[in-house]
Amino acid sequence: MTMTEAAGNTREATEALVAKARAAVPVLAAHADATDQQGRLAPESLEALREAGLFELGTPVEFGGADVDLVTLVRVLSELGRACPSSAWVVSISTGTKAHFSRGFPEKVLAEVYSHPDVRWCGGSTPGQAVTVPDGVRVTGRWAYASGAEDAHWAFMAVASVGDDGVPHVGGALVPMSELAIERTWRVAGLQGTGSHTVVADGVFVPAERFFEFPLGPDGGPDFLMGRPLEVVLQAVSVTAPLAGAALGALDVVKAVIQTRKPPMTQYNSLAESASARHVFAEAEHMVTSGYDRLISLAGRIVEQWPGDDVTVVQRSSLRMEVVSILQQFLRAVDLLLDLHGSSAFALDNPLQRFWRDLNVGARHAQLSTYLTTENYGLLVTGAGGPVQVG
Repeated sequence: MTMTEAAGNTREATEALVAKARAAVPVLAAHADATDQQGRLAPESLEALREAGLFELGTPVEFGGADVDLVTLVRVLSELGRACPSSAWVVSISTGTKAHFSRGFPEKVLAEVYSHPDVRWCGGSTPGQAVTVPDGVRVTGRWAYASGAEDAHWAFMAVASVGDDGVPHVGGALVPMSELAIERTWRVAGLQGTGSHTVVADGVFVPAERFFEFPLGPDGGPDFLMGRPLEVVLQAVSVTAPLAGAALGALDVVKAVIQTRKPPMTQYNSLAESASARHVFAEAEHMVTSGYDRLISLAGRIVEQWPGDDVTVVQRSSLRMEVVSILQQFLRAVDLLLDLHGSSAFALDNPLQRFWRDLNVGARHAQLSTYLTTENYGLLVTGAGGPVQVG
């Protein structure tokens, strides 16, 4: 799967995939609370996603994967997030990790890894330690925030080693989950079901063919984007899609009661009778739907500009600013929907509070760092300096 090249993606294939995602929604919604409480996807949700072929996303086409462009991926993830943002998030992370890093490994390794196309990956970006040994490396470290770790088959982990020349080298190791330990450290307010726990390795042997060193970028440091400048924006859009689904799900909840829910301490029989409530709902509805449209449009522009060799640093930073702007739109909209629904929205059996929690936690992901994205853009457009983070 390319996630960017739409040429091989027919409209019929796209709509069929979106329909499969939509068909999985009732199962995901029915088990969203269990997913939340267990800190990992409910078995029923996992199976529904597998049966729909959604874990085949990110798998190379030559190994049975689904060839899908970024616009289609956003549509699929948003649909899933409308029912269960945690489920959509796990699909997003596995898809993005496979699609980006698979090309770093030889075909022999990929044939082993993709013995079935719906194989699931998790990952960790904070480098562990790699020590060179005959025929490979031994890896030691702890990788937090490994979304979907307990249900993954493989982990891709960043590692650092020091060569004979004393120069540190950063690479990636691909390790079966059966050779790793998991510490259940993911105790958070939202996206609880993503199971973003800590993966632990203690001297695990990784054969040379399952380890590669990141190429060097123009600045002489490791190029984590692997020669694809727009990859950082693509991944930001990919993890925003489940959050778009959370905003759409919150809108669904309030829309379902707008004609029947009575505003407290008023003579109105429903929210729809109140002019001010109608105004707030219209504002929130427009924020959510137009934010979703903006996200789809942004995904389309990335497809057109991929891989971004001729995109300037300022233009790339501007694209990331657009992601941040869309997120802020979703956050404001869901706050308005909570205002309309009232305090009962925070009852634990009300899905509205779960959408709110998931959106607010997901919006703080490192890929979506609002303040650093804004700082980067400010430095670039004022000429005050270069970016302080990748992209």
